[in-house]
Amino acid sequence: MSEILQILTLISIWASLLMSMITLGGAVYFWLRHSKVSVKIKPLARYPRITLVVPAHNEEVVIQKTTLAILNLNYPPEKLEILIFADNCQDHTAEYVRSIIKQDRYQGRNIRVIDRTGGGGKAGVLNDALKMAHGEYIGVYDADAMPEENALYFLVKKILENPDRYMASFGRNKTRNAKQGFLTKCINQEIVVTQRIQHCGIWQLFKIGRIPGTNFIIKTDYVKSIGGWRNGALTEDTDISFKIMGSGKLIALAYNSEAFQQEPETLKDYYFQRLRWAKGNYEVVINNFKQLFNKTNWRVKLETFYYAATFFWFNASIVLSDIFFITNICAWIINLWNPAITIPFTIDSSNLLIAQILLFNWFLMIMLYILQILTALATQYGQATNEQIWLALASYFTYSQLFIVISIHAVISVTMDRLFKRDNTKWVKTKRFAD
Repeated sequence: MSEILQILTLISIWASLLMSMITLGGAVYFWLRHSKVSVKIKPLARYPRITLVVPAHNEEVVIQKTTLAILNLNYPPEKLEILIFADNCQDHTAEYVRSIIKQDRYQGRNIRVIDRTGGGGKAGVLNDALKMAHGEYIGVYDADAMPEENALYFLVKKILENPDRYMASFGRNKTRNAKQGFLTKCINQEIVVTQRIQHCGIWQLFKIGRIPGTNFIIKTDYVKSIGGWRNGALTEDTDISFKIMGSGKLIALAYNSEAFQQEPETLKDYYFQRLRWAKGNYEVVINNFKQLFNKTNWRVKLETFYYAATFFWFNASIVLSDIFFITNICAWIINLWNPAITIPFTIDSSNLLIAQILLFNWFLMIMLYILQILTALATQYGQATNEQIWLALASYFTYSQLFIVISIHAVISVTMDRLFKRDNTKWVKTKRFAD
C-alpha cells in the first residue's frame, strides 16, 4: 500500500508539472506573437459609456491617489460615470475623495461618493452599484489599484473587437510596492507569473479568461441577466468568471491594460489575504464540481478541473511527498543510533530508487518554477536580472512553501464553516501603507 501511495503521489506531481509546462508553452507562443507588435493609441470606433466602481473600506491611506488616477484616465470624461463607495468606513475615506472632486479642475465630472452601510462585502457593493449604473459597461478598480493612463482605453478596445462574444475584458495588475522588502518582491514575482504566464497561456490555448479583482470591465445588461455578483462570495471575481463561461461567452485578455496595486507588506496581512482568496477558490470549486459531470460548457469543465486539481489533488500530492520525505529523514537519523528502525517509505530494499526519483522530481520542480518566473520577467524590459534569479530560488524554499500551509488552513476553515454554518462574508481588510 505504501508503494502504491508513493507512486500515485509522484505521478500526480508529474501531472502538475506537465500542466504547468503546457501553460508555459502557450504563454511563450503568445509573447512571441505579441512582443513585436507596435501598440499605438488611436481613436476608437466608438466610446461606450462606462460606470467605474471603486469599493473602499477604510482606505484613507490610498484612496486619493487611486481617485486621481481614475479622474486622469485617457477616456472622454463625458463618457465616464464614477461611483466610489465608502463601505462601512470608520475613517476619512469619503472625506478625502470629496476634497478632491471639489477642486476646480474636476468640476462637472460625473463622480459620486456613496456612504454605504450594507452587507455582502465587495460583492454587495458591486450589486448596489449595478442598480445605480448608467454605463453600458461596469468597470471595477480596487481602492489601492491605480490604473495606468490608458488602462481603460485598452479594456474597451479589446471588448469592441467582438462585443457580441466578449462580455468582459480584463487587464494586468502590477505591484506598486514591489521593492519594499523580501515579501513584496516575492509577491511581485508571483503576480508577474500569474499575469504573464498563466493568464496569457490559457487565453492563447483555450480562450479562457479569468476576471481579476480589479482592472476589468463587464457588460452591465449581461451582469444583470446572470443575477449579478453572489453576495458574500470571498472571491467574487472567480465566481462570476464561471458564470460567464457557463453561458458560452468569453472574458477577453487586454494584455496592454495595466493597473498598479499595493500588496501586503507584513507576513500577517499577506497570510490572511491569501487565506481569504484560497477559501473563496475552494468554495467556487465545491459549488461548480458538479459541472464536470453535466452538459455544461467545456471551458467551465476545464476550469473546474484545473482548480480542483490545483487546490485539492496537486496540493494533497505535495503534502504527501513532504510527509514521505520528512518521515524518511527522521527515520534515517534515528536509524544511526537504533538499527532496528527501518525507513518506512521505500520502493526497493536499498531505498536508492526512491531517493533518486525524489531528487529528480525535486530538481524538475525547482527548474520549472524558476523557468516560469524568468520567462515572465523576460517579457518586461529590464526585469530578468541576476537578482531575480536568486530571489526566485530563495522564494521557492520560503515564500512558495507557505502556500501549502495556507491551503491546508483554508480547507479546514471551509469545512468548519460548512459544518457549523459560520458566516464567512465579512470583508477582511488588508492593511494599506502610505507610498
